[in-house]
Amino acid sequence: MAEAELSRPAGTAEDWTVPQDWAAYSPAEHAMWDRLFARQAAMLPDRVVPEFIAGLDMLRMDKPGIPDFEALSERLMKATGWQVVAVPGLVPDRVFFEHLANRRFVAGRFIRRPDQLDYLEEPDVFHDVFGHVPLLSHPVFADYMQAYGEGGLRADGLGAIDRLARLYWYTVEFGLIRQDSGLKLYGAGIVSSFGESKFALDDASPNRIGFGLERLMRTQYRIDDYQQSYFVIDSFDDLLRQTIETDFAPLYRRLEGQPDLEPETVLPEDHVYTLGTQAYARAKAPGCPLPSEELPHDDRT
Repeated sequence: MAEAELSRPAGTAEDWTVPQDWAAYSPAEHAMWDRLFARQAAMLPDRVVPEFIAGLDMLRMDKPGIPDFEALSERLMKATGWQVVAVPGLVPDRVFFEHLANRRFVAGRFIRRPDQLDYLEEPDVFHDVFGHVPLLSHPVFADYMQAYGEGGLRADGLGAIDRLARLYWYTVEFGLIRQDSGLKLYGAGIVSSFGESKFALDDASPNRIGFGLERLMRTQYRIDDYQQSYFVIDSFDDLLRQTIETDFAPLYRRLEGQPDLEPETVLPEDHVYTLGTQAYARAKAPGCPLPSEELPHDDRT
C-alpha cells in the first residue's frame, strides 16, 4: 500500500515512474530472485489459489532472473489490459490509486539483500512482482484491483483513505479464500513470504474470519509481523461484486461512529473458520512469555 506525504525523488516522472533499467541488475541480484522464486514455487502449489499458479505459468515467470517489466507487461496486457511500471519505492496514495484505476501496477525495482531474505519493511521487486502480478492475469481479480483504485480516488476526497487501506491490506495483501479443497492463500504479502505462507494456513495462533466489508474496515492490522486475523472471501467474483455495488460514502460515515477493533478481536456475529490461540502474538508481547515449546518458528527475525 502507498504512503502519504512523500516527496518525489529526482529523476522520476510526474507519475512517479522510473525506468526499470533491467540491464543494470547484477548476477547476484538475479540469483536472489531465483532463490526466492524456487523456495516459494516449491511450497505454494498445495496452498495458493490455483489462479495464482496459472498466472505464473501464463506470464512465464519461471524464467530465471528478475522479470523484465516490458516483456511482462506485454503478456499481461494481452490477458487483462494491465501493465507493470517501475517506481523508486513507496508512492503517495493518490498516485498509487491513479495507477491502479488505469490498470498500471507500480512495482519497486530493487531486490532485497541476503540478510533480508525473510523480512524487509519496504516491498521489493520480489514482493511486488511475484506476489501481486500473477493474479492480475485473472480477469475478475484484475477488475477488482481497478475498482479498488477508483474507490481510492473517491476515498481520498472523503478523507477515508485509512479505512479503505484496511480493505487492501486484508484482501490484496493478506487475504485467504474458501475453496472446495479448503482455505487457500491469495494475498501477495502471504504468498511472497516463506514463513507466512505456512503460518497463515497451518498455525493455531491467528483467527480466520469470514469476510465482511464493514467488519474488515473497522479492524486494525499489523505492519511489522504476522497477522493476528485473516479474512476469508468466498470468491473473487463476490469480492468484486461487493466492492462495485457498495456505496462507500455512507459506509464511511457509519464507520466514523464505531470504535476500531484490535487485530485479534472476534465478534459474536463473526463467521469463524478458526478461533486462534494468539500464542504467537502473546509470545512477542512485553512481559508475556510462553514456554519455548509453544513458540512458532519466526522467519521474520
